[in-house]
Amino acid sequence: MKSFLRIASLAALVLTFAGCCACRHGAKKSRLPLAGTRWSLVQLGGKTLQNDPERFTVVFRDEERRLAGVGACNRLTGSYETDGKRTLTIGRIAATRMACPDLELEGAFIRTLERVVRYDMDGDMLLLFSDEGLTAVFQGRP
Repeated sequence: MKSFLRIASLAALVLTFAGCCACRHGAKKSRLPLAGTRWSLVQLGGKTLQNDPERFTVVFRDEERRLAGVGACNRLTGSYETDGKRTLTIGRIAATRMACPDLELEGAFIRTLERVVRYDMDGDMLLLFSDEGLTAVFQGRP
């Protein structure tokens, strides 16, 4: 019984230190700022997409509380609010009306952005959440 308690105590100690590992501190240091970073969509609604830096991108502009981006081929613009504590609300998004492939995906992209209620970051990744959970993942490019 004593050896079981020692092993359990040692395991708890190892787990405590693992949670504080240097890799987690490195991820925090490598976080990109929400505003000013070019975010490229890599996952939407649980489906991984080809990471195309020219399509499905968003840039948040802090001084104006505006966002700009590109969908499948249309330019996007809108407003956003954040309290600096990971809440994020994106207003109605306006888009140009060019016909191009992937318009259905572009519509889903816009609807997803308009339903965002909070965000999180993991290194250079931006995770957007709606009331239903994780809805989109972006990779940052400074």
